[in-house]
Formats: sequence, structure tokens, C-alpha cells
Amino acid sequence: MAKAIRDVYGDSLLKYGRENKNIVVLDADVSSSTKSCVFGKECPDRFFNVGIAEANMVGMAAGLSTTGKIPFANTFSVFLTSIGLIGARAFGSYSKLNIKLMGAYGGLSDAYDGPSHHSLEDIAIMRALPNFQVFVAADEYQTDWLVKNAVETDGPMYIRLSRDATPTVYSADTKFETGKGMIIREGTDATIIACGVMVGQAVAAAEELAKKGVQVRVVDMFSIKPIDKELILKSAERTGAIVTAEEHSVIGGLGGAVAETLTAGGAKAAQEFVGMQDCHAECGAYSQLLEKYGLDVKAVVAAVEKAIARK
Repeated sequence: MAKAIRDVYGDSLLKYGRENKNIVVLDADVSSSTKSCVFGKECPDRFFNVGIAEANMVGMAAGLSTTGKIPFANTFSVFLTSIGLIGARAFGSYSKLNIKLMGAYGGLSDAYDGPSHHSLEDIAIMRALPNFQVFVAADEYQTDWLVKNAVETDGPMYIRLSRDATPTVYSADTKFETGKGMIIREGTDATIIACGVMVGQAVAAAEELAKKGVQVRVVDMFSIKPIDKELILKSAERTGAIVTAEEHSVIGGLGGAVAETLTAGGAKAAQEFVGMQDCHAECGAYSQLLEKYGLDVKAVVAAVEKAIARK
């Protein structure tokens, strides 16, 4: 059974923290939720609970980075990209400091805490900041690589993590690369470009469509910025129909990034958007929220069929 993304993250943070003593970890009083507490328990001299002070936390991370440390700042993504945004902009985007902003409980995964804790605009916010790299974790193996890559890459970075487990789509020996999407399944009738929890939904949707004789390419665009423009344009040329699927507003996130690429590249392909339709969600069970707001397999299947009909 797949492990919860947050648990994998906590274990990976400790694993790489044991190897690299320059790694320091900060948390805004939610370490038992983000699982940065796993690192804090074994490495208390490199762990800082700053309290409910997200803006201060990002500033502290920036200061630590100037001394050669590699700071991982942790809290729920909705607060990191709102209250922590002024520091992200000034110290990460403008000053290009080596801060790693780890957005926990992305999308609707903080289900029962409701709209105050749902994060549905973070990708749009962070990809608009110059010099930031932006990633979304799709499964446990990719999560581990994202932590390792963050340690090895100098510069500001935002990584969105989910609370729950997601379907496993990779293996321990999968090779990832910044700025390169991953083709998980081939097809010629349409392409689903997804990220995060929606990658698993996209694979399941492609399997359902295959039963109807529809062959769909599935791409995991885990690297939102930089984005794989070449793969997007080649997919549009090959299939003529693009569906973007994200646990995020359809405004400004993965779908927007793909649409910008298609337009700039002169691609001739129909595009449909699966995501939150410019609204807030409510409290409820995670799976029920995904279904109600059109982020389930059925919604992806319908979007693919609509895109194909528009070709």
C-alpha cells in the first residue's frame, strides 16, 4: 500500500538531513502534521519551531541560507503562500536566496478543516514569482526525489505536498529531471497533463477510456516551473486534444501554464480544464470533495471525451 505523502516527506527529510549537516528545518507549529517533527526529534539542534508566525519563518529561513545552511520551511501550503508570501517574494524571488518552501496539505487534502485551510491558488501564486522553481509531488518515490533535488539545487523552490497517500505511479529507480514531464502512458487520441493527486486519477481515467477504444497519453507535469514546453507541444501535435487535470483553481495553475505554452507555440489542439471552477470548497471527506468538485476519474473521462469531440 502506498504511504501518505506527508509521511514519506518526513522520512526523506530525516534521511537527507543525516547526510547533510547544512540542512535545517523550520516549522510554524504544525510539525506533527507536516511531519517535519520526524527530523526535529532526531536533530533538535537543527530544528526550529517558530510558532504560528509564517512570515517570520520565511525570513528566518532566508537568514539561515546566507550562512550556508539549506533551510526547509514547513507549514500548510495555504498559509505559506499567503502569510509567508512577502518573504518568499523579497528573499526568494528578488534576492534569489536558497530557501525551500514546503507546502503541506496541498489542494483539498486538509479536507475537514475546510476553505480556510484548502490551498487552491498556491501554484498560480508561486509560479508568478521570478526565480522560483515550482513542483507538485505525485507519489511517494517522486516525493523522495523532490527532497533530494531540493538539497542539491541552489535557489528558491516551492514544493507542494499532499496530506494523504496517492496511487503509486513510479518505482524506486525512476529518474526525474527538473523541467521535464514524465510520460506515464502512451496514446494517440488525447493527452491528459496532470500533477499531484490528479496523476493517479488521470491513469485510472485512461484505463476507463481504453475500454471504449480511446487511447490516451498521460503526462505527469510535476515540474510546473520550469515547465516542459517541448513535451506539451509534441503532445498537442500527436493527439490534437489536451486535458489538464489539477487539484487547484483552473485559473493560473497547471492549466494556465499549459494554455500559455500552447498559444505561444501556435499549437492547434482543443484544451479542456479539470480543476476547481473558480470557487471554494467546503468541509467533508477528501474523496467526496474530489467527486463533488469534479476532480475524480469520472470528471477526467468526461473532459477527455469533450476535448476529442472538439478536435
